[in-house]
Amino acid sequence: MDKKITVIGAGNVGATAAQRLAEKELGDVVLVDIIEGVPQGKALDLTEAAPIEKHDARLTGTNSYENAAGSDIVIITAGIPRKPGMSRDDLISTNAGIMKQVTTQVVKYAPDAIIIIVSNPLDAMCHVAFEASGFPKNRVIGMAGVLDSARFRAFIAMELNVSVENTHAFVLGGHGDTMVPLPRYSTVAGIPITELMSPDRIASLVERTANGGAEIVSLLKTGSAYYAPASAAVEMAESILKDKKKILPCAAYLEGEYGFNDLFIGVPVKLGAGGVEEIIEITLTDDEKQALGKSAAAVAELKALLKKLS
Repeated sequence: MDKKITVIGAGNVGATAAQRLAEKELGDVVLVDIIEGVPQGKALDLTEAAPIEKHDARLTGTNSYENAAGSDIVIITAGIPRKPGMSRDDLISTNAGIMKQVTTQVVKYAPDAIIIIVSNPLDAMCHVAFEASGFPKNRVIGMAGVLDSARFRAFIAMELNVSVENTHAFVLGGHGDTMVPLPRYSTVAGIPITELMSPDRIASLVERTANGGAEIVSLLKTGSAYYAPASAAVEMAESILKDKKKILPCAAYLEGEYGFNDLFIGVPVKLGAGGVEEIIEITLTDDEKQALGKSAAAVAELKALLKKLS
């Protein structure tokens, strides 16, 4: 295959992303993890599934970053989940250290790659990767909005008993409970959902979307979501690798757009071969602007915390 994607972190999100990348034949896939045997075993397992799934992508599992050399895209899922008794400061500090170390290796072996960040806390980790890499802003992108929008779309389809293929939704802002789902821009076959359901039902779906990750964590009890996050990262990778120029909500570095500076915030972007090729500015109501401002403030707070901890 003429494209190469490295996935860093062979946990549930990373391994599922590797599977979907290979099965879509988006390129050869390198799976990197620090735990000896885990990336090798998962890559071999996926390779043995290839004859059944009918793809010819090569999968490599490794504990070394050298195999990432020449990657077109690097998807970073590495990091630890928040554990009982761990403060937010502890989580940010630990994962920032991991992100910095990983990004340094990416720069060394894949200096022309586009980085897609999946690790949490997402918006803060984008800043760490951006600063550690020295890459231009179009080549560091956070995966959040695609996932949050997919959750919103799924809930809309469930509520109205329609095909998910007919549903479209936009979620802006930071990845967390301050995210900003936009019902006015969310449609079913082009019809705004504000025409199809009551404000109360919409409010309920908006709230469920904001708490989508927590709902899954509470059900699983010992883990967090990984199928949908992996799919979201792969959709972004596909748009870049195929130069599809899809408009997708992603965490992008803003320099004045929407009135914000020096922050990674979820906004609609055009994703193509150059990474973030354009930031799309849509018209917001006063309430939506206020909600986005609140979300941006939460991201700025995380960024300030990072600076204090570093």
